[in-house]
Amino acid sequence: MSSFSYKQSVPSEWVDYNGHMNDAEYNRAFSLATDAFIDWIGLDEKGREQYQYTMFTLETHTCYLKEMHEGADFNVSARVLDFDAKRIHLFLEMHNADGEVAATLEEMLMGIDQNEGRPAPFPEEVANNMKAEYEKTSDQEQPKQVGRTIGIRRK
Repeated sequence: MSSFSYKQSVPSEWVDYNGHMNDAEYNRAFSLATDAFIDWIGLDEKGREQYQYTMFTLETHTCYLKEMHEGADFNVSARVLDFDAKRIHLFLEMHNADGEVAATLEEMLMGIDQNEGRPAPFPEEVANNMKAEYEKTSDQEQPKQVGRTIGIRRK
């Protein structure tokens, strides 16, 4: 399993009129965790400057599984499901204090050359770090939320 972890508590301003964390705030938490993961693999502020390289989000899919309330601690883990020279297929799980999965986010990220403003291959160190993260979980079964589509199931 990845040793990456992003920890936080639900601030009061993230709680909506239903008394739990608003859906947009789950996505904010996942976005903050994604940024932390990108830092983790070598594209922190120093890496972005050194390589003149950054990451853009192309697509996301969020599943809301458990309510999170004000002050509740949570932990987000990240798993590289797949990658190529320029893209990362990333899966994030938000766990509550009891270790239950509260939400998931599946996303596709694209590496961007900041000078060109176009997709470009990952810097070698970043690619190596990503490959190492991928290999930690590549033999595990895919989470059931991966690849889901939205639609009404008919009998």
